Amino acid sequence: MKILFIGAGSMAHALLRGAIDAQVFKKEEVYVTNRSNQQRLTELIEHYGVNGISCRLPSDEEFEVIILAMKPKDFHEAAPVIKSFLSPGTLIISVLAGISIDHVSETLTFKGAIARAMPNTSAALGKSATAVTYNEFLSEQHKEWTLKFFRSVGLSVEVAEEQMDLITAVSGSGPAYIYYVAELLERAAVDLGMQKELAKALIIQTISGASKMLEDSGLEAGILRRNVTSPGGTTEAGINVLEESGVSDAFSKCIDSAKARSEEMGRELTFNHLK
Repeated sequence: MKILFIGAGSMAHALLRGAIDAQVFKKEEVYVTNRSNQQRLTELIEHYGVNGISCRLPSDEEFEVIILAMKPKDFHEAAPVIKSFLSPGTLIISVLAGISIDHVSETLTFKGAIARAMPNTSAALGKSATAVTYNEFLSEQHKEWTLKFFRSVGLSVEVAEEQMDLITAVSGSGPAYIYYVAELLERAAVDLGMQKELAKALIIQTISGASKMLEDSGLEAGILRRNVTSPGGTTEAGINVLEESGVSDAFSKCIDSAKARSEEMGRELTFNHLK
């Protein structure tokens, strides 16, 4: 099998690391290319022992699987070269936020198997949450391979494509929200007199433990929260301030804004392509 990653950014790095560690494919089967940042491409090739290939000119190479992992804005510029790598039996896997399967198909004039996925960068640790959807041209073997690929880097679920923009907002961008919460907790602790390294260690373990409780207890997040919120206690005092500050509404607006931006990106890229 020959597999081509187009793009050498953080998502390509995460998926490569996770899938190679899980032995979904052999590093000798993998080729990587990108439009710019030769240093980043060289780092991936040297670190993982995969093959590099030029994307400057059309190629006579054909690949069984092509993974589109470039920035969405670079997709149309890369399309002529991508076309040169395709054969009728190629499976395209797109992790491009906001870009629909139909748009990938139309841009590449490709009437074959296309899967659209939204992983997150926790794939590098085998902890991604990935949603996958397909067009009608995927065989059962294609579907099995695609799910195996994404399950090697974490949880993988099949969804309707109409849900992808919302999923992008929730789990695609989700790690950044958690990092933001950790950043704010650490800042508050340090501002109130705690040593930075101590604050960081305690917050990391607290988030890890809470995540494990959510995963293993089978209880809803709201129940777990109430279980540690004693009436008149310290947790209640803190939660009350969060509620008074509109944190719940802010999270709703956060997800809605990220979803809207995913939809907007898709419209912008389609419009710019048609101009």
